[in-house]
Amino acid sequence: MSPQKCKLIELPKILDHRGNLTFMESSRHIPFEIKRVYYLYDVPGGALRGGHAHLNLSQFIIAASGSFTVHTDNVHQKEDFYLNRSYYGLYIPTMTWREIDNFSSGSVCLVLASEFYDADDYIRDYDEFKQIASKSKK
Repeated sequence: MSPQKCKLIELPKILDHRGNLTFMESSRHIPFEIKRVYYLYDVPGGALRGGHAHLNLSQFIIAASGSFTVHTDNVHQKEDFYLNRSYYGLYIPTMTWREIDNFSSGSVCLVLASEFYDADDYIRDYDEFKQIASKSKK
């Protein structure tokens, strides 16, 4: 079974001279039911966030403000995504290693998650991730 791929998804954008509006809905624009939302901000220059994979959780990442780069790896394919538009989001399926860096000043990284927080769902060691992912993708 081949692994799911990360993909950019364009969100609805309503243009208005007073300011634009973008919205998203569970299972309509986001390919899962949203169970948790969090955001990263005030990330110091040169910092790396992420550095893990999830066994069961999928994510949808949006550059709500500013920009950053998301590096993904599902063992079969590595891809880099530069997020800098608040009406695009990056879907990251389960068993995908992700690292986020290159944060612009004042950036906000908004993350929608398919599951509630569970420390046991994290794989924080890259070599362990590669072993688990290689076995589960056969």
